[in-house]
Amino acid sequence: MIIIGLTGLIGMGKSTTSDMFKSLGVPVISADQIVHDLYSAEAAPLIEAAFPGSAPDGVVNRQVLSEKLMAAPEEFQRLEAIIHPLVRAREQSFVDAAAARNEPMVLLDIPLLFETGTTDRVDVIVVVSCAADIQHERVMARPGMTAEKFEAILARQTPDAEKRARADYVIDTGEGLEAARLQVAEIVAALSKPTRQGE
Repeated sequence: MIIIGLTGLIGMGKSTTSDMFKSLGVPVISADQIVHDLYSAEAAPLIEAAFPGSAPDGVVNRQVLSEKLMAAPEEFQRLEAIIHPLVRAREQSFVDAAAARNEPMVLLDIPLLFETGTTDRVDVIVVVSCAADIQHERVMARPGMTAEKFEAILARQTPDAEKRARADYVIDTGEGLEAARLQVAEIVAALSKPTRQGE
C-alpha cells in the first residue's frame, strides 16, 4: 500500500486538494481534523493542565489558546509535545485499517510534514502550492485573520520553495479547480500503475 503525504503552506488549497483525492476513492485522513477532534476529547485536559484557562469545560477554546501562544511563541513546543503523539497514533490506526482492507493507497493530510521531521512515515510526498499573492489573498479572507497572525504562522512553516524542492509531486492550485483536479487524477493514475502491473 502506498502512503501519500499531502502538505503545503496555509492558504495553498490543501483541504480542497485532499477532497479531490477522496473523490477518486483514496482514503484520506486530515491531521487538522484529528486535532479538532482531540481538542474536545483526550487532549483537552492535558492542554488545560499545560495552558490553564484554555480548556476549562473539557473543550479547548482555540481563540484563548491561540492568544496564549501568540504571546509566548516558545510554548508551541509544549503544545506539540502533547498533540503530535496523539495525532500520529490516530493516523497509524487509520493506515493499519486501510492496509487490512487491502487499499492500494491512502493519503495523510499533514500540514507540518516537513516541520515535524516525519517524512519517513510516507512513501510519496505531494506538495500543494500557488503564487504568493494568491495565497495572501486567500488567507487574509479568512475570518479573524490578521497580518500579524499570518506572519506568525508562516514563520513556523518550511518555505514553499523548499517544500516544492523536496516533493515527489507538486500541485499548483493557482490555475483553478479544474486544473488542480486534473493534476490530482494524473498523480493517482501514476501511483496506480505498479499495482495494475503486479496484478
